[in-house]
Amino acid sequence: MKRKAIILALMVVVVAGLLFLAKFQGSLPVGSGHTAAAAITGNSAPDFVLTDLQGRSLKLSDLRGKAVVLNFWATWCPPCKEEIPWFVELQKRYGSQGLQIVGISMDDGDQKDVERFAAENSINYPILFAKDKVAEQYGGIEFLPTTFYIDRNGVVMDRVYGQTGRYEIERNVKRVIASASGPRS
Repeated sequence: MKRKAIILALMVVVVAGLLFLAKFQGSLPVGSGHTAAAAITGNSAPDFVLTDLQGRSLKLSDLRGKAVVLNFWATWCPPCKEEIPWFVELQKRYGSQGLQIVGISMDDGDQKDVERFAAENSINYPILFAKDKVAEQYGGIEFLPTTFYIDRNGVVMDRVYGQTGRYEIERNVKRVIASASGPRS
C-alpha cells in the first residue's frame, strides 16, 4: 500500500512538472511537422489565399516585394498575446520601409472572439483565419506562436517556434527588410 502511494505521488509530481514546463516554455503544441517547417527555410514561402477580419481575401504572393512576418497565433495563447503589442509597434515603425506583418489566427472558436481581440489590442496588420492546409504547407504548426520571416522575394529566411524576445523579433524584421534593395513595383 505504501509503495502504491509513493508511485502515485511520483506520477503526480512528474505530471505537474511537465505542465509547469509547458506553461513556461512559451510554446503550446498544436500539431506536428517540426522537421518539415525547417525544410522550407531557404525556399519560397508556400502561397495561400485566406480571409481577413473584414471578409476580404489576401494572397501571400500579392505581398511580393515586401518583407513579410507571418505569425501563427491564437487568442488563448499567452505568449502570443505578449508578442502582439510588439508586432503592432514594429508594423508602425517599419511599415513605411516595406514591412508587412500578417497574423494567422489558429483559433477554433467564434470569429467574433478574434475580431474583439484584434480591436481591443489595436492590431494594425491583417489577421487571417487559418485553414489546416496552410498550416500543413508550413510544415505543420507544432507550437504557438510560430513566426516565419519572409524576404522581399518570397523566400523564407527564418522560422521561430515559440515566443522570443522583442529585440530578437526586431532583429529578424530588420534582416528581412534589408533582404533586397527595396520594394519592387
